[in-house]
Amino acid sequence: MSTPPTLPVTNQPPPQSQPPINTPAVRTFFSRLSTSIRDGLSQRRPWAELVDRSSMARPESLTDALSRIRKNLAYFKVNYAAVVSLVLAFSLFSHPLSLLVLLALLSAWMFLYLFRPSDQPLVVFGRTFSDWETLIALALSTIVVVFMTSVGSLLTSALMVGVAIVCVHGAFVVPDDLFLDDQEPANAGLLSFLGGSATSAASAVAARV
Repeated sequence: MSTPPTLPVTNQPPPQSQPPINTPAVRTFFSRLSTSIRDGLSQRRPWAELVDRSSMARPESLTDALSRIRKNLAYFKVNYAAVVSLVLAFSLFSHPLSLLVLLALLSAWMFLYLFRPSDQPLVVFGRTFSDWETLIALALSTIVVVFMTSVGSLLTSALMVGVAIVCVHGAFVVPDDLFLDDQEPANAGLLSFLGGSATSAASAVAARV
C-alpha cells in the first residue's frame, strides 16, 4: 500500500501590524523639545536677582514704567516665561476637569493627526477619514473647547494674571545699565527655546499637509 505524497508546508510569518503612531517622529519631537527647553532655561537669570528688593523703586511716571518694563522684559525674558507658565500650571491643576479636557484635546492632536503614520488612514466606527477631514474635525473641536467651555476662560484669566505679575515686577525693578550688555545671549537663548519646539511642531504638520 503506497503512502500519499507529503505536501510541503511553508510557515509564513504573521503580517506585522503597523504601530498606531509614528514612533520615530514622536521621539524626534520630544528630543528636540527637551533640548530646546534645556537651552532656554540655561539662559535664565538668577532668581535671587529677580526678587532683589534693593533694585526696586516706584516709577516716576507712566513713561518711566513702560521703559522699565521693556528693558526688564528683554533681560528677564526666560524668567518671566517661567512665571507665566507656573501661573498657567497652577490654574489648570486647580481645575482638574479643565486640565483633563485640555490634555484630551492635545492627545487627540498628537495621536490622531501629528504622529499618525501618513499611510495609515484613521478609521472610526468603520468609517475612514482622510487627513483633511481629521484636521477639520480637530480644528472644530479646538474651537469648541477653547471658546465654548471653561477651558478658554481659565487660560485667558491665568494669562492675564501672569502678564499682570510680569508688568508690575518690570515696572518696579530699576534697570541697571550693566545688564544691558548681556541682552543678546538671553534673546538668542529664548529664540532657541521657542523656535525649537515651534519648528518641530510645524515640520510635523507640514509633513502631513
